[in-house]
Amino acid sequence: MLLTEPIELADDHVRLVPLATDHADDLARATAGLEYAWYTSVPASVPDDISQRLTWRDEGHMNPFAVLRDGVAVGMTTFCNIDQPNRRVEIGHTWLSPAVQRTAVNTAAKRLLLAHAFEACDAIAVEFRTSWHNRQSRAAIERLGAKQDGVLRNHRLGPNGTLRDTVVYSVLPHEWPAVKLGLDARLAR
Repeated sequence: MLLTEPIELADDHVRLVPLATDHADDLARATAGLEYAWYTSVPASVPDDISQRLTWRDEGHMNPFAVLRDGVAVGMTTFCNIDQPNRRVEIGHTWLSPAVQRTAVNTAAKRLLLAHAFEACDAIAVEFRTSWHNRQSRAAIERLGAKQDGVLRNHRLGPNGTLRDTVVYSVLPHEWPAVKLGLDARLAR
């Protein structure tokens, strides 16, 4: 299976469905309270963000998902920077409503995406990237079991013109069984 193929992934906590313009109203409501997050990419315009993600999907760079909890879209996540010939992918461009942060939603979504990448798509590496200043995201990535590969200093310009240092993490196939057990244990609590 290709990392770019649209697919629905689900468990008892969350459903990941191919992103569509139908999700715009729920997602616009879900952004409320995220204005503080200057160090991450919260969409200024949800319809424009969805349109951009769908364009990147059509170009083969991204496989975007709406994150649903109880049938309501509460955030977005993606397979991005897809390198299909080398079977590498990043899980990123993720944001979640404050109402579901620090719940099982993020852990469950990442577990579903990692399982799909390693078990269905035979990925050789799954990467995560975040801003150095996004301590909440860094801690969440580390709780997933990903290992830090390094920091890309002055990696890119933020929307407000600040320079972003990007922390890069990854999970490799031989690490996936232990990471999966850890995620399953966290979700069982």
